[in-house]
Amino acid sequence: MIDEAADWGTARSILPDRSLTSDVDASILRYPYHPMRVLTEDDVRKRLDPDRVIAAIESAFRDRYLSTVIPVRPDLHMAGGIFQTMPCYDRARNALGMKLVVVQEKPQRSEDRIQATYMLLDPQTGRPLLVVPANYFTDMRTAATSAVATKFLAHETMKVLGVFGTGRQARAHIKVLPRVRRFEQVLVCGRDAGVSREFAQQMSAETDLAVAPADARTCAAESHVLCTCTSSQTPLFDGSLLRAGVHLNLVGTFQPHAREVDSATVQRARIFVESYEGAPTQAGDLFIPIQEGVIGHTHVAGDLHELISGKKRGRTRADAITIFKSIGCALEDLATAELLIA
Repeated sequence: MIDEAADWGTARSILPDRSLTSDVDASILRYPYHPMRVLTEDDVRKRLDPDRVIAAIESAFRDRYLSTVIPVRPDLHMAGGIFQTMPCYDRARNALGMKLVVVQEKPQRSEDRIQATYMLLDPQTGRPLLVVPANYFTDMRTAATSAVATKFLAHETMKVLGVFGTGRQARAHIKVLPRVRRFEQVLVCGRDAGVSREFAQQMSAETDLAVAPADARTCAAESHVLCTCTSSQTPLFDGSLLRAGVHLNLVGTFQPHAREVDSATVQRARIFVESYEGAPTQAGDLFIPIQEGVIGHTHVAGDLHELISGKKRGRTRADAITIFKSIGCALEDLATAELLIA
């Protein structure tokens, strides 16, 4: 493992002389002695096409989910943060990968709250085949998974995208979700009105969308698709404000004591998750209403595999509220990482 203080460009220079931008056949995963490759953050940005990530994650949950081994993510509490390991093994393809994540409780910059590294591993020896910094990687795969859920749960005529948050995940969702729905307007709501205005201006400049700042009430009430991309510990808005037929992607919180929506919102909604195993116990958006007795474990309508494969119906009524609750799934990482060597 390269020391985290080392420069990534320097780390690349000590590897065998071969192009990191050349196409690499997926059969690399079957060879135990293939040299380890290290990509930079810029390499990852250049190689990950959002449409390909969306397609890979949709295919993975439809066709590969049942052949994978994905342990429930352990949280190792440290001084000032949490360390997480997210391994995934696909038995059918003999593919193995793992993400290492540190979540800081009080980072100096909000952008640095989550730091991640991903490794594709040789399943016979455990030796790394590919090592990449996984911050942008994680932002992209999370937004792409929300896009997949939106594709299957949101009306095709949805016009207004609402986003709570002004950080990396908010940025990724604004850029990725319009690839599955033709939004005419984006509303953004952050903790600070000035920051929200500046963020809206930046995103308007970076996209072809009309992005405007909004307060929490307006963002919740006027959005057709609503994404919560925050570290909030308490609900961001009153669930009674939501319009009929809205779809929500809840991606910001992943611990049982924290939630972005209230119990009334969850009670009204048809809910889908990545995995039955983790979400009801690790996601406060579900765990808290369950502990309150507002909903039961059976309130979750299905997982992404069941939704995408057609085993479970998504939207059952035009005016129904739907929720995709994400806490992150290691299959999303594995499918995304494989694109970096394809």
